[in-house]
Amino acid sequence: MRVLGINAIFHDPAAALVVDGVTVAAAEEERFSRRKHGKRPVPFSAWELPELAARWCLEHAGIEAADLDAVAYSFDPALARPAADLGLHDPWDDLRQTFARTAPGFLGTALPGLDPALVHFVPHHVAHAASAGLAAPQEDADVLVLDGRGESASHLAGHYAGGVLETHASQRLPHSMGLLYEDVTQHLGFLRSSDEYKVMALASHGTPRFAELRDLVRTTGDGGFRTPEIAWSSMVKARAAHEPLTQDHADLAASVQLRLEEVLLELATWLHGRTGSDVLTLAGGVALNCVANTRLLDESPYREVWVQPAAGDAGTALGGALHLASTGGDTVRPMPGADLGRGWTDDEIEARLRTAKLPYERPDDVAEAVAECLAQDGIVAWFQGRSEFGPRALGHRSLLAHPGRAANLERLNDVKGREQFRPVAPMVRIERVADLFSRGPERSPYMLFVHDVQKHWRDRIPAVVHVDGTARVQTVDPDDEPLVARMLAGFERRTGLPVVVNTSLNTAGRPMVDDPRDAFECFGSAPVDLLAIGPFVVRRPVRT
Repeated sequence: MRVLGINAIFHDPAAALVVDGVTVAAAEEERFSRRKHGKRPVPFSAWELPELAARWCLEHAGIEAADLDAVAYSFDPALARPAADLGLHDPWDDLRQTFARTAPGFLGTALPGLDPALVHFVPHHVAHAASAGLAAPQEDADVLVLDGRGESASHLAGHYAGGVLETHASQRLPHSMGLLYEDVTQHLGFLRSSDEYKVMALASHGTPRFAELRDLVRTTGDGGFRTPEIAWSSMVKARAAHEPLTQDHADLAASVQLRLEEVLLELATWLHGRTGSDVLTLAGGVALNCVANTRLLDESPYREVWVQPAAGDAGTALGGALHLASTGGDTVRPMPGADLGRGWTDDEIEARLRTAKLPYERPDDVAEAVAECLAQDGIVAWFQGRSEFGPRALGHRSLLAHPGRAANLERLNDVKGREQFRPVAPMVRIERVADLFSRGPERSPYMLFVHDVQKHWRDRIPAVVHVDGTARVQTVDPDDEPLVARMLAGFERRTGLPVVVNTSLNTAGRPMVDDPRDAFECFGSAPVDLLAIGPFVVRRPVRT
């Protein structure tokens, strides 16, 4: 079967293509439109058809819309209820549901040749679940989905066996761990449904002193939970975006983060008691919380925890396609990696460089050229291979720097124009992980867990050590990422450090770089010393 998956309902519009059970392509619309999370003026900020991403997926596979066997739309309006009936305050919900019901017609217009009758509605949380349970390397596994909301629920707990999902529990709205975290994100002056990762980072600077959250937010013993409306202002005064952060704000973030971790552990323990499975897979926006993921790995009954790298709503495009492929009889294969987006040949990149009239060179080995620049404390924009699907830069669209200079954290945050309390991450070859890090998985290619940095290494790689002594590590397997591994080895030969700083190649408020032109614009506007794009490098002119 040739199945196109579409997410176009809440945020993070995306498309994915699965052919004969194999994930061929997946991309978020923001990489094409350059609107982060698909944001537009209300009400259109809540939904946007991923026309450009869908057309690219088809083009990449060399097929037309008329060649498709099915299209998965990751929301089922038949399951939705009016927002007021769910205890939600959403003035645009009726319009959103109308949009969803008419989406097949819109898709038929956007993708000429597509028969709207081929569009199938896949329940939102089933799509999330499939993006984890069917995409994971393990064939049979439990799955936990937690996000802001779906049609009328916010949570699914189930088990996959032989490609079939058995649901054990779900949680009806308005109770939602995702919406709870969104509420506190907004209360702390950040952008709701976008900046939740900032709350996670801020939490490490605080003390979880608001113990009343344990009485308010609680599990129910049957796989569900309760999240009543909370008067956040009774704990901490709301912060406007332009106002400074205080210790009270950090303490509130720490308190909410801790309660989230505890609730996830209780839900996972309950699910394991029903299934006895060794493996837990995670999806939904809450699964991007790498601190909580690590607690699940450390303290839950599961031996393994696997997280979908595009765990947010973008991942439902892939999950919806996998679900239809599986129910249609295909044997679904694990996703091959996160590098599922656009890529360019060396000739195409060189033509772009010439068109842009950028002075460039082709070194004998771009990995060694980058390692030398990093060893000299340069900042490198790294543009290699196909772009990543999901919010993490995983060695394809990255900003790289020397980890041994503590000032490089502030320097990179200045380059990106973001808050100074936010950490940057290390990438390390997999054979060196145990030498530098503890408490965390041996393999973490998608940067979705945290590790403790060994004490004797903290002073040697201070730029990547968070205030709590942890780091969000990306492990690099030379078999999967030979170019990145070669660059890391070259850097270690020069410096004795097996780690390089890795953060996403973008500036604040902008989507991650995707196209060579995006890379040229970012390089031209930010204080970056070297652009490594394919086998070529562009150097910042030295002023005399």
